[in-house]
Amino acid sequence: MFFIYNALGLIFILFSPLIFFVRIFLGKEDPKRFLEKFCIYSNKLKIKKTVWFHGASVGEVLSVLPIIKSLEKNKKIKKILLTSSTTSSALIFKKYNFKKTIHLYFPIDTNYFTYKFIKYWNPQVAIFIDSEIWPNMIKNLYLQKIPIVLLNGRITEKSFSRWKKFQNFSKKIFGKISIALPQNAETSNYLKILGVKKIKIAGNIKYFGQKNNISKKNIGNFFKKRLIFCAASTHYNEEILIGKIHKKIKLKYKNFLTIIVPRHINRSISIVNDLKNIGLKIVTRSSNKKITQDTDIYLVDTYGEALNFYKLSKITFVGGSLISHGGQNPLEPARTGNFILHGPNTQNFHEVYNMLSRLKISTKVNNANQIEKIVIKNIKFKQPLNVIQKLNLKGNTILKKNLNEINKYIK
Repeated sequence: MFFIYNALGLIFILFSPLIFFVRIFLGKEDPKRFLEKFCIYSNKLKIKKTVWFHGASVGEVLSVLPIIKSLEKNKKIKKILLTSSTTSSALIFKKYNFKKTIHLYFPIDTNYFTYKFIKYWNPQVAIFIDSEIWPNMIKNLYLQKIPIVLLNGRITEKSFSRWKKFQNFSKKIFGKISIALPQNAETSNYLKILGVKKIKIAGNIKYFGQKNNISKKNIGNFFKKRLIFCAASTHYNEEILIGKIHKKIKLKYKNFLTIIVPRHINRSISIVNDLKNIGLKIVTRSSNKKITQDTDIYLVDTYGEALNFYKLSKITFVGGSLISHGGQNPLEPARTGNFILHGPNTQNFHEVYNMLSRLKISTKVNNANQIEKIVIKNIKFKQPLNVIQKLNLKGNTILKKNLNEINKYIK
């Protein structure tokens, strides 16, 4: 199986000039930094015994920042390396001022590039976030006797089924993980079957509240006297549905405003066009224009500011849940006092949604009519203070548990 995987990697390398040219044209690669994926670095900094974290994209990067902030205080650590695969996550990282931490793009997972990466950065521990499993990187880390930690481990039923089809191959990879710190018992069971020997359930680190690093000054009194509904982490087609719901609610509340925070802001132009086509007036965050009484939708098309906008609303629909995506993380809007609406497809975060349901601050919706009714009912929702306290307590406990395990591998 490794032979087939590496053969596919070779094909990718052969076509990489064309692939990267297209991706740069589409804005999916940084033209100044894409060579980092080939282990070509403009920064000649080379420090031994780096503590290395890797997360796929924005969600994983944001989730690990509280841990990195804590580790920056550790005098044993000289340098922390954070890698990711997307330009959006790199832009998020730029908004935070770290003293010891640098960001790079994760190398292409071939035997050559992963070996070159490890030899260059020489990490004392490699920490992969959520479900980032890269066969060649894990193999070469293991051969160099570098501990491998799976932090905030999450294996869905769908991905488990895929790995299980190649069980011998999977065990060769997962069996090399030094310790897995899964979010829940379900993932723990999957990891055990796939071959991980040491497992400790440590909880979901996303429960820990990440303070926003963005100034609120330029938001100011922008939205005073408006009744606000948020739609967070929306996906294709969900924005149109939200737009149609907005039109109906605005017939009842003339000062009603919907703030949309899409999951992928590179879709912003098409979202604006879709909403204009159904007769809505839109202001984008990046335009820096002020809203007027006629503004229907405020589209947040910038990185790292979502939390500021959740604080303005009392009720939020969390996207990726009305389509067959599996849902998105609802904890950020929940922690800012919002009542949470979600569709039926939340299997990727079912444990979190179950907790919010027990706390009576979320409900499932199946269609536009249900969303409209619940938004009207909860537009002035006041979340009980003890709910935020419970979420914060859980977050602090999980953070400490994960830090304790990570610190065992830092010399």
